[in-house]
Amino acid sequence: MKVNLTKRVQTSEGPRYCPVVEAANGRVKPDYVVVGDKQEKHPEGAYCLEWRENGKRRRLSVGKNAGEAWALKLKKEAELNAAAHGIAVSPALPVSPASNGKRSLSAAIAEYLEEVKLSKKPKTLAVYSKALAYFAESCAKLHVEDIERKDMLKFSAFLRDEKSQSPRSVANKFENVASFLKAQGVRLSDLRVTKHDRPTFTQEEPEVYEREEIAALFAACDSDERVWFETFLCSGMREQEVMHLYWTDVNLSHATIRVTHKPDRGWTPKAYKEREIPIPARLVSLLKDLKTRRGDRACPLVFPTSGCNVKMDFLDCLKAVATRAGLNPEDCWLHKFRATFATWALWAGVDLRTVQSWMGHSDLESTMRYLRPNRSEQVRNKVNEIFG
Repeated sequence: MKVNLTKRVQTSEGPRYCPVVEAANGRVKPDYVVVGDKQEKHPEGAYCLEWRENGKRRRLSVGKNAGEAWALKLKKEAELNAAAHGIAVSPALPVSPASNGKRSLSAAIAEYLEEVKLSKKPKTLAVYSKALAYFAESCAKLHVEDIERKDMLKFSAFLRDEKSQSPRSVANKFENVASFLKAQGVRLSDLRVTKHDRPTFTQEEPEVYEREEIAALFAACDSDERVWFETFLCSGMREQEVMHLYWTDVNLSHATIRVTHKPDRGWTPKAYKEREIPIPARLVSLLKDLKTRRGDRACPLVFPTSGCNVKMDFLDCLKAVATRAGLNPEDCWLHKFRATFATWALWAGVDLRTVQSWMGHSDLESTMRYLRPNRSEQVRNKVNEIFG
C-alpha cells in the first residue's frame, strides 16, 4: 500500500498539493517540492499524507516538520500493509497518549487554520475561522474521530437558531466545516450525511439599480465620488478589484481596464484569473480628468488613501451619497453595481460568453443568473402596444 507525501504550497496557479523532493539519503528534503517538472523551495504550508482506502482517496495534514512527516508516511504505509494482511497495529497518525488514540478537535482546527493562513487570502481565513469557531461552540465532542452525523445536524440548527444566520450563511458555513473535516480524512459520506442533510437556500434574483436611481446617485456625487462609482458601474469589477486597481491596469487609449495580480500588496484576483474589460468613453473621460487632477503623484493606485494605501470605505461613501440623493441607503450597496453592469450588458444583446469573460466568472451558470426579465419603461410601453 503506497502513501504519498505532499505539501500544500502557493504556486503561480494557486494553492496546490505538490510532491515532496527526496534527498540522496532517502528522506524528504525539507521545504522542497516538485512544481510542474521543477524543484522549488516553499517554506509555507503543511505536509499531507495521501493514500487510497476502500477505493477512496484520503488526505491528512501532518504538520510542518519534514522529518516527522516522512516518519509518519512510513508508519502509515506499514499500518495499511499490515491491515491488508489482517495484522492489527497501532495507528500511525500523530495523537496524544491521553486522548485514547484520538486527535483533539481544537488542535486540528488550529493547525488547519494555520495552513489556510499560509495558502489563502485573509478574507478566506476570516470566513473559515468564523465557521470553525461556531462549530467548536456547537459541538460537544473533544476529538475528531467522535464527530458524527448528528453533530453536523446540530451545527446547522445552532447557526439558524442561536446565531440567527441566513439560510445562505448556514449553507456556506456547513460547507466550510465539511472542507475542514475532509482535510482530516473524514468525509461527510463517512458520517452518513446525505444530500438531504445539507442546508439549502433559495437563490435570490440579483437586484439591480434602476436608471433613475443611478441618475440620482451620480447627481449627488462630487467629482471624486462620481469617478469611483462610475468605475464600479461601467466595469462590473468587484470591490477588491477596484480597491487594487493600478494606473498600469488602465489603458485610456484603448478604453480598457485590466484586473491583474498585485504581488507587492499580496493580492490576487478571484480564482487567480486576470481579465480585460472594455469601458465606455464617459468613464475614460472621468479617469483622464482624475489623472490630470492628481498630477505626478507616485502612488500606483487609481483610488488611494492619502498614504497610498487601498481605499477601504467605498461602501460608507456610497451610503452617504445615497442619503444626499434622497435614496434609501439600505437599498444601495457596491455589488449591486456589478449586477447592474451584467444585466444591462445582457439586455443590450451582448452574448453570455463575453459577459462571462468581463465578469470573471468561472462558469456560465453564474453569468446566467443576471439574465433576468427586462422591466424597463420601454418594455412596459411595448406590452401596452401589443395589447392595446
